[in-house]
Amino acid sequence: MLASLIRRNKPRSEMSFLEHLDDLRISLIRVMAVFAVGMLGALIFYDKVPAFLSMPLEWAKHPETSPIHMVLGAAEPGLAALGELKEFTFIGVWSVLMYAAFGVGIALASPVFLYEVVRFVGPALSVREKRGLIPFCVAALILFLAGAALAFIWLTPMSVQIWHHFATGLKMEVIWQASDYYGFVIMMSLLTGLTFQFPLALIILMWLELVRPSTLLRSWRGMLFGILIVVAVITPIGEPISLGVLTGILFGFYLIAVSIGSVIVRRKRVARGDKPNPEDDDIDDDDDQDDDDDRPSRYDRPSTPISPAASTVTAKPKSTPPPAEGDLSSLD
Repeated sequence: MLASLIRRNKPRSEMSFLEHLDDLRISLIRVMAVFAVGMLGALIFYDKVPAFLSMPLEWAKHPETSPIHMVLGAAEPGLAALGELKEFTFIGVWSVLMYAAFGVGIALASPVFLYEVVRFVGPALSVREKRGLIPFCVAALILFLAGAALAFIWLTPMSVQIWHHFATGLKMEVIWQASDYYGFVIMMSLLTGLTFQFPLALIILMWLELVRPSTLLRSWRGMLFGILIVVAVITPIGEPISLGVLTGILFGFYLIAVSIGSVIVRRKRVARGDKPNPEDDDIDDDDDQDDDDDRPSRYDRPSTPISPAASTVTAKPKSTPPPAEGDLSSLD
């Protein structure tokens, strides 16, 4: 069992269907094992991870210590004087530990998950597609880390500042509960990182030819509205600065994805022997339909002229019934 978790016993091309399912189970076990190791390490060093996750709060309280201090505004006196995070229940303390362990487990298991995906679908791809799969997975990891870093460095401190600004305007004293704060940081980073994967999803759809690049480009208004809705859900405040910047970044990713997908689809169609543009297929279909419409149907064929001789039909005399018995009119 341990040997099968470490390596495969035979090449994937020689596996049966049940062996493929068993290999998928082993891949999932590997990912979950790395995730569990990350969680266990976070629980062992429980005092290190919360200190790292508290950095966005410190940047919100003291913007001059932030790596992007020129973007963050000045902290209000009440926020700068805010003390340590507080927790009022034992379950809350356990929640803080679980949030920290979950974040570390996800961070360690993500590269392993990408590796297992590549290993599982690799034999079904051509040599050319395998070469493009490695940059694709690297791009997925980079985009996820970029989205998580954006949320960790900028969106979270800005949200804390805006929350405290509203609380001060409402004459409310804010007591930051530790479980709520750590849960907010983890979920904000994960959701933003996953949102940054959507251009890769668009490229996959275009590569599978489930949607055309021209169709996506024509639907840019609906895509922009959908991105705006998703960003409004991710950002808890939805203030104009973070909403506009994050929407602009994702819409730029959308345009780049359409451009890359157009190149990929064109090369794939040329290698297959088809025309480069998928729209040319519709033009050919229209031309074939027009040719079919120009062909004379059997109802439009001219009728052959009928000669006068053939049109003259000899009428046969009608037969009269025999006269009734005693009828003298037949003698005339």
